[in-house]
Amino acid sequence: MKEERIVFIDYIRVIACFLVMLVHASENFYGADASGLAASYSYLANDANRFWVAFYDGFVARTCVPLFMIVSAFLLVPMKQGQTMGGFYSRRFKRILSPFIIFLLLYTFLPLAWGGMTWEQSLTDLKLLPFNFPSMAGHLWFMYPLIGLYLIIPVISPWLEKASAKEERIFLGIFIVSTFIPWIHDYIKPEVWGEAFWNEFDMLWYFSGFLGYLVLAHYIRVHLDWSRKRKLSVGWICFLVGAAFTGWAFWTKAVPGQMIETPVVEWSWDFCTPNVLLATFGLFLVFSCIRQEKAPAAVTSVAKLSFGMYLMHMFFMVPIATWIIGGDPASPSIPVWLAIPSIAILTYLCSMVTTKLISLIPGSKWVVGC
Repeated sequence: MKEERIVFIDYIRVIACFLVMLVHASENFYGADASGLAASYSYLANDANRFWVAFYDGFVARTCVPLFMIVSAFLLVPMKQGQTMGGFYSRRFKRILSPFIIFLLLYTFLPLAWGGMTWEQSLTDLKLLPFNFPSMAGHLWFMYPLIGLYLIIPVISPWLEKASAKEERIFLGIFIVSTFIPWIHDYIKPEVWGEAFWNEFDMLWYFSGFLGYLVLAHYIRVHLDWSRKRKLSVGWICFLVGAAFTGWAFWTKAVPGQMIETPVVEWSWDFCTPNVLLATFGLFLVFSCIRQEKAPAAVTSVAKLSFGMYLMHMFFMVPIATWIIGGDPASPSIPVWLAIPSIAILTYLCSMVTTKLISLIPGSKWVVGC
């Protein structure tokens, strides 16, 4: 059966995939480790790096992961009539598990080919694969909460089918409160609402995390009947306010010339914080105002390739970033304002072409999901 395409969702996939790469391109300019991702400590070489990382990573691109989460929920919740839990799991996991496992193994062993890691590190990563992503594939963290959402959808779907708009707003209100918990931890008390060294499950645990985006997606799809004009105006305001705060928050903490723990400079960058939630909600509303009956073929094609592009992009980003930065983030071969998007664009194009070529091979869905 031919998959029905939702035009604005395809646009989100194309853009959000690029935003993921823009985030990772930015990380090369504040304490990146050998994988090209931000390390435990951050170091901003100068004010230019400080500003452009805050702009690209914070203001422009921080909504990337929540956008993917909300897109998945928008398409899948509630489940189709008559679909069983087993049927849902079979359909979803057949698409993502094989590519996920293949790329876990590729990131574990392939860097050996160019001396990117030692056999000792590779074997250590292999032993730990049942428990987490390998050391050279930090971006694959996303797969675990995505799988978690898939696991919970059959459980929450029956409630969403029956819930009123008011009931969903109650859930979302509690979720919004939960997004303040990271800040409470950092600035008021590290353990709140029942948390202790013997209990990590606080009072709002079951209303927090990406589950909130799942309910938000359903609420927007089923209950939010705003006009296109209102969605655009509210959407742009929410995005700009949330994104501006996110960029500013990094700027205030990232003092050039100092080694700073990365969680300190990224204090407001958690994907389930009020500012990122606000920006994501706004941007999703803006995209939902696209009124094309059919997306251009190029957009649809890239949207189908986006999962494979995400999985492989770090293989391209590391050498591209190394080439452009030249070992000196303070003075790359081109200005920082141009270097960050250039790394992201080149990585995006390489990943797109490679995924497309693989997709032409029979059985490619087991490798890149398309």
